[in-house]
Amino acid sequence: MLTPEQVERLVSGRDDDPFATLGVHPAEKGYVARALLPEAVSVAAETLAGKPVGELKLIHPDGLFAGQVAIRKRQPLRYVATYGDGGSYALLDPYSFGPVLGPLDDYFLAEGSHLRLFDKMGAHIMTHEGVAGTHFAVWAPDAQRVSVVGDFNRWDGRRGPMRRRADVGVWEIFVPEVGAGTPYKYEIVGADGVVLPLKADPFAFQSELRPSTASIVAAPLEHVWGDDRHRDYWRQADARRQPMSIYEVHAGSWQRAEDGGFLDWDELARRLIPYVVGMGFTHIELLPISEHPYDPSWGYQTLGLYAPTARFGDPAGFARFVDGAHRAGLGVLLDWVPAHFPTDEHGLARFDGTALYEHADPRKGFHPDWNTAIYNFGRREVSQFLVNNALFWAERYHVDGLRVDAVASMLYLDYSRKAGEWIPNAHGGRENVEAVAFLQQMNKALYGQHPGVVTIAEESTSWPAVSAPVHSGGLGFGFKWNMGFMHDTLRYLARDPVHRAHHHDDITFGLVYAFSENFVLPLSHDEVVHGKGSLLTKMAGDDWQKFATLRAYYAFMWGYPGKKLLFMGQEFAQRREWSEARALDWELLDSDAHVGVQRLVADLNRVYRSRPALHARDCEPEGFEWVLADAAADSIFAWVRRAPGTRPVVVVSHFTPLLRHGYRLRLPSGGRWREIVNSDAADYGGSGAGNLGVVEADEEGWANITIPPFATLLLELDY
Repeated sequence: MLTPEQVERLVSGRDDDPFATLGVHPAEKGYVARALLPEAVSVAAETLAGKPVGELKLIHPDGLFAGQVAIRKRQPLRYVATYGDGGSYALLDPYSFGPVLGPLDDYFLAEGSHLRLFDKMGAHIMTHEGVAGTHFAVWAPDAQRVSVVGDFNRWDGRRGPMRRRADVGVWEIFVPEVGAGTPYKYEIVGADGVVLPLKADPFAFQSELRPSTASIVAAPLEHVWGDDRHRDYWRQADARRQPMSIYEVHAGSWQRAEDGGFLDWDELARRLIPYVVGMGFTHIELLPISEHPYDPSWGYQTLGLYAPTARFGDPAGFARFVDGAHRAGLGVLLDWVPAHFPTDEHGLARFDGTALYEHADPRKGFHPDWNTAIYNFGRREVSQFLVNNALFWAERYHVDGLRVDAVASMLYLDYSRKAGEWIPNAHGGRENVEAVAFLQQMNKALYGQHPGVVTIAEESTSWPAVSAPVHSGGLGFGFKWNMGFMHDTLRYLARDPVHRAHHHDDITFGLVYAFSENFVLPLSHDEVVHGKGSLLTKMAGDDWQKFATLRAYYAFMWGYPGKKLLFMGQEFAQRREWSEARALDWELLDSDAHVGVQRLVADLNRVYRSRPALHARDCEPEGFEWVLADAAADSIFAWVRRAPGTRPVVVVSHFTPLLRHGYRLRLPSGGRWREIVNSDAADYGGSGAGNLGVVEADEEGWANITIPPFATLLLELDY
């Protein structure tokens, strides 16, 4: 018999060990079954085969039933409950089933070394003890009680309390006959006895479309992948020596459906993948596509790290998109946000009534710039949650890499804080040693388990060795965004051409540190929002000069050491600033000037990919040498790009309105140099000035070159 205290805990929803009382239990004579079914007036028990085994009597008016059952061994039972309106409701008793997680899971969870958490936590459809259903597991160590709730139990936390694995603070339950597509949340009673707002599952693999916030039991991903060739290639490749030209995309605003709504993954694949292939890019980088509540955050305030957002369809659609890109020869990179999370009440903030995923002290746990919570990287379970998420996207969806957002905000305890607003580390410094350890752990795990996948850090400071291996003291990233390149070059090109001679080092300085990291050159979404205008409008001069300068800039960048990244719309010189609320201005392609820029970018990608001199030594100083670095008065820059066993390419960039005939320049060797790119070509909307396709250099390399106004030339030695 239950004690009055046990009964009171059950009916009040305060029992942290429901499996000790509910379900089937040995009694003096056979077995007794107990069920908590509020509002029911009678309950009958039967076996899974439908054989009646007993009637349960109401032993508490709040819906607690109990009774002897005629079974010979402990087994799952089905209850048929009748309600006051005469309706009946049959359910399999979840408290008849044993646990799914085992002691090894507890051990690795406690140690912080579990690298298969996404196979254990969250909602998983399975057959358990011969019955189909869904297993739920969630981490809430300081909770008094955790229940999974949904339509299957009338969203009543009293009906779904979970089993507590006390050693690790994980709660689990197998709920029979719950299948794919079922919405659910967790009802959590905090340590202070307060029932929290219903929480979405941190490990949800699918979520409702905003503004709804429930998690959804996801169907097992049964996609048949056809991307072995693509993945095998990158597993064997050294990414530093491969061409990488990245097209950065916000999936919600690249194009829109005819009714103004979002394209789903299949329609996006039909439109976007052929376009990116035709433009010659090697990778698509998607702004964050994990589930997030607020459209204008562009995905950077994510709450469902394991769920592709419902805005574009179901998870299987995203898998088809990635597979389709791979089959077409494109890599897929995801923008990933482990630095912070929003404080929406259904999310991670104070998840079990305590600062669980975040720091309790706002000097470490609250981000003043974004009004978000900062992950507690020093907590093993939190670090493990994030590391597993990186592994999840690589394994489950075959993504080719992660661009990690806001790394600088993770590395510095005083990031965007004044004196007294931050807490020094144990050594008295400003470095977040816990975040450093997390990033190193994440990179080691991802590169170790998924060869061919790359990580790219958006890190805007001079933190050393961001892209150096962990074993040599680095953070372990494959690449780092070169923010200095972007800032310096855009500042230079915004100046009136007459003033550029006095700021020559805006361009030359970048080559001092160009090989200190493995760099990606980013012209990203950050440069075309918040009143910054588009890249076209940043260029100085009248409209013709803006177009010419932008073309010269792109050719300059494609000839500069480092991988390339261009945000969508800039490849055809979008005029308006980007907005996530509308599609790009594709009608601009009715104009020859915009078409010309688009043609140039496609040709630059083709030349960049086909000439190893332009990519095979992007990260090594041996691949670069100045040809002309001190022509400040002329605003001309020239250098040579090299790679073993291939023809060198000379890049000549000029940023004044003068047409320079017979410009004396000493090339790296004598011979015939073919003009393989001229950004001023008529096909691109330029004036058509140039060298008729060829530059002849004497034995010492001296040549007289025609350099068009606001133009970049690429010359390849033709022997």
